[in-house]
Amino acid sequence: MITIIKFNKKLLLQQLLFIFLSINLNAQSISRNTPKWWFGASGAVNMNYYRGNTQVLNSALTTPATFHKGKDVKPYASILTEYRPNKYLGFMLNTAFDNRGGKFDSKIGACDCLTDLSTNLSYITFEPSVRIAPFGSSFYFYTGPTISLNINKALIFEQQFQSNIRADWGNINKTVLAAQLGIGFDIPLSGKARETQMTLSPFASFQTDLFQSPRAIESWTIYTVRAGIALKLGTAKKVVAPLQSKIILVPTIQVEKEVQFYVRAPKVIPLKRQVKETFPIRNAVFFNMGSTDIPTRYNLLNIEEAKIFNENQLQDIQPMNLSNGRSERQLFVYHHILNLIGDRMRVHPQSTILLIGSADQNPAEGKLMSEKIKSYLVYIFGIEAYRIQTEGRDKPMIPSEQPGAVDELDLLHEGDRRVDIESNSPELLMQIGGNNSARLKPVAILTTQQDPLDSHVIFTVDNATELLREWNLEIKDESGATQTYGPYYANQAHIAGNTILSGKSQGNYSITMLGTTIEGKKVKKLSSVSLTQINKPAQIGLRFSILFDFDKSKSIASYEEFLQNVITPLIQDNNTVIIHGHTDIIGGVKYNLNLSRERAVGVEQIIKRSLTLQNKKGVQFETYGFGEDLTMSPFENGTPEERFYNRTVIIDIISNQ
Repeated sequence: MITIIKFNKKLLLQQLLFIFLSINLNAQSISRNTPKWWFGASGAVNMNYYRGNTQVLNSALTTPATFHKGKDVKPYASILTEYRPNKYLGFMLNTAFDNRGGKFDSKIGACDCLTDLSTNLSYITFEPSVRIAPFGSSFYFYTGPTISLNINKALIFEQQFQSNIRADWGNINKTVLAAQLGIGFDIPLSGKARETQMTLSPFASFQTDLFQSPRAIESWTIYTVRAGIALKLGTAKKVVAPLQSKIILVPTIQVEKEVQFYVRAPKVIPLKRQVKETFPIRNAVFFNMGSTDIPTRYNLLNIEEAKIFNENQLQDIQPMNLSNGRSERQLFVYHHILNLIGDRMRVHPQSTILLIGSADQNPAEGKLMSEKIKSYLVYIFGIEAYRIQTEGRDKPMIPSEQPGAVDELDLLHEGDRRVDIESNSPELLMQIGGNNSARLKPVAILTTQQDPLDSHVIFTVDNATELLREWNLEIKDESGATQTYGPYYANQAHIAGNTILSGKSQGNYSITMLGTTIEGKKVKKLSSVSLTQINKPAQIGLRFSILFDFDKSKSIASYEEFLQNVITPLIQDNNTVIIHGHTDIIGGVKYNLNLSRERAVGVEQIIKRSLTLQNKKGVQFETYGFGEDLTMSPFENGTPEERFYNRTVIIDIISNQ
């Protein structure tokens, strides 16, 4: 029997090149002199970051405000010794000048003036480490303790309108024990047969005061990200490269996955749809950084306006001064949150609330923020002061910033600077959601969706994230006019049907998907769609939203009763239920995409179980996770409340009549 194998010439050439390089690199590693002892020097920058509380600087100096955070870039220099008994394991010792200086974030003191604190804290540091090269190559990582001896403890305290104070820290630990973890890569600079070998080694490491803080009092802590380069010298006897063995190549066959392309188009395309929306109210007021005043974006009334305000105004009246910006109708309602609370407490005189203000490492400031809201409710709406309790914290009960977070801290801090509104009064809370639900009652509003999701044409490329670098779309009508969209990187893309129609009532289109594989190969797939725009207003739809806390996908359980007892009874036989999950822009794009998908699928599963129990039939589901996709997100991301509202799953119930 004869078997015929068809080879991919390009793939075979790549394999030959790879094996040649592997042989060449192997020969170099064998023939290059490999000293066991290395000596050298390094230089680097310390990117120092401060955390904790700092106020008592020494026995004679206490600042009017507590300093919490700071950072700066300072120098680091060392002399080094390495011992490498084999290519996998080694030992390192750095003796270094280590500057851990920096400047704390400015604070407003009791004098209502700006205060600053900086330091040039420095050490002589001994850093013994274990060096591990897991692949027996030039790449390595190292870890070990650090022992630091303090040589400089100077500080400078500056207060506006006063002379600078230069002093030394009190209660500085003379010896500090800490730890480090780093990576590096040795780049040879010498000929492989030379007795004296020289390498240039870029490295990066993380230093943490895991065991001991710089001072014996307070809670000031320092961690450092270090990046630098080392020059190393070593001597060994010449070696002779052994003869190379002949290698017989055995070709392999790579089976490529087929790129699959699908298009889903609606039967008819509504231009817009009126929606009865049950709009949830976030139980928080977000404050601007550095201010304890209620932000002007919240709708604040005077006493006369408050007398005639009631919740029905938000339910029934469409504000006239809104543009067509994304979700301004909903934000208009949310920004009346204090007036909603005032009106509900006025109607229900037995209700009470707790205001919990959170300001980064400053509970007193958080308490002041809470008092500002209390004053508004007392003096504008006439709520009795004893019905409103206030509290100050350094962090909310459910914070956005998690321990060890280093990315997008500004956005996280904005989300944590807020006053949370809590209550045990059922008149203010959701009636459905369980005893553990602290959600405020939603507001029913009538709003208009432009280009609703069921009017979108959905383009799917299976495994695009694995197989393709990018893909684009060409959409051509019957006259030959072509529209182009892209590039796309995810598995799905959405384009509103009305965008494709461009003002026409109907059209037939040929679709071309043009992709580029990871290897650079071009892929072309064809499809077609026919689109028709509906001429009469679409039937009024129903919309509900479920809100999530930061980075949480499992809080769906608290909404299970709401999904079962409120939403499911509204779904009729043969309805379409569109479920779409969203996130804010904090975090990785891929992570957010998966998170939004988990949230949406969790909601779908609960509703499907409830429909089965209620014997509903013919219900069609369309479930999507859009992550942080700015073209699909329900809100912008410019303010913390917008980002919090983007952490959502939206449920649209649409009649197919």
